[in-house]
Amino acid sequence: MEATGTDEVEKIKSKFMSAWHNMKYSWVLKTKTYFSRNSPVFLLGKCYHFKTEGEYKALHSFQSSSAGALGRYYGSNFDKINTEISGNVEEFRKDFISRIWLTYREEFPQIKGSALTTDCGWGCTLRTGQMLLAQGLMLHFLGRAWVWPEALDMDSSDSESWTSNTVRKLTASFEASLTAERDPKILPRPQQGPARRSWDVTEMRNEVYHRKIISWFGDSPLAAFGLHQLIEYGKKSGKIAGDWYGPAVVAHILRKAVEEARDPELQGVTVYVAQDCTVYSSDVIDRQCSFMDSGKAGTKAVIILVPVRLGGERTNTDYLEFVKGILSLEYCVGIIGGKPKQSYYFAGFQDDSLIYMDPHYCQSFVDVSIKDFPLESFHCPSPKKMSFKKMDPSCTIGFYCRTVQDFEKASEEITKMLKSSSKEKYPLFTFVKGHSRDYDFASSPLHEENDLFSEDEKKRLKKFSTEEFVLL
Repeated sequence: MEATGTDEVEKIKSKFMSAWHNMKYSWVLKTKTYFSRNSPVFLLGKCYHFKTEGEYKALHSFQSSSAGALGRYYGSNFDKINTEISGNVEEFRKDFISRIWLTYREEFPQIKGSALTTDCGWGCTLRTGQMLLAQGLMLHFLGRAWVWPEALDMDSSDSESWTSNTVRKLTASFEASLTAERDPKILPRPQQGPARRSWDVTEMRNEVYHRKIISWFGDSPLAAFGLHQLIEYGKKSGKIAGDWYGPAVVAHILRKAVEEARDPELQGVTVYVAQDCTVYSSDVIDRQCSFMDSGKAGTKAVIILVPVRLGGERTNTDYLEFVKGILSLEYCVGIIGGKPKQSYYFAGFQDDSLIYMDPHYCQSFVDVSIKDFPLESFHCPSPKKMSFKKMDPSCTIGFYCRTVQDFEKASEEITKMLKSSSKEKYPLFTFVKGHSRDYDFASSPLHEENDLFSEDEKKRLKKFSTEEFVLL
């Protein structure tokens, strides 16, 4: 009887926590984001311009408008970068909404070794890492030009409907807590999804990959890059579910997750994490030219992750132009960063403000294993902006290179950018020829099958863990 009473207390406590999470993490989409019409907007290597009458207007209320040709524009030291000018507001909205958005979730299957069924309050850096990896996979399978055909059919202009839905959910959770209902009854938000239109073969193929990529990030133990799997890999670096993760630790966890993925579709992708702010070109190329699990030779695409610090306790504004330059590159897959106590996925900028997607929004678990699972909650209806000055200095920068030639070209471009942006003697990070072992680094020792991190990696992860900011 005592055990039963304890179970009931735990259930009620869980429901109150759920209600609290809904209240605390509900208002991410409430405020509107304002963009200047007089400055270009960059999003993961694409440039947009909103030039019309007036200086500012909320993005949500933008109507389709023609944009003047900009030619090649970049108001900084990197004016030689060739950037595609994509056009107007609606095109930007469609591009932004098409990016995969991964947020806090609740009511998902219990995480192994814990009682947790939500990552609210601690999983934001894992979520931003997922978003960066998702963008890399979208480049790999869909290409940068792809946009979700139904992006503009989302109720993106009505952020109030998102928050009002949360209020309904919050109220229902409290009522359920008081009445000990197992499943709170929530009035569903009216669905205004588009009628299924006829798709051609290419669109159907793209939609298959669109869904497949999202399914790899599902909140279930079987999803290759889902929260459950990432936490398992994080245990090797001393992290457990409920701990706070920093951008550098997440970079190593993502690498392990991709290495261990068994889906045949993922055998053509590998991840490289820079060692001590150094990218060793031969190590990257070795990864690209490694054999597939099937034994067949083939060049792999590589996602390069570079953990860096943009200053000491605060971000050094001298690095602003470099960050802009990085986000202007077509092979950039974003930045895992944020501001103190919060992690964001940075995907673009306008003037001196960064454009990001925020994972601090609590949504319900979606079973991605079912056919035609709803896609709307995996696409953000509203971008947010933040001054570069507020950015925490600890972050991880990501690039995608499909071929060895792409990597060599990218390393040359970024090296020039690093030299141009560095006012100090040493740049943020460097590309060097050769292998890491050629520079007196000890080769990673052979390790047991269940030990995913080498001793050197464990030391680096421990160092990163002590240096990074705490995320709430």
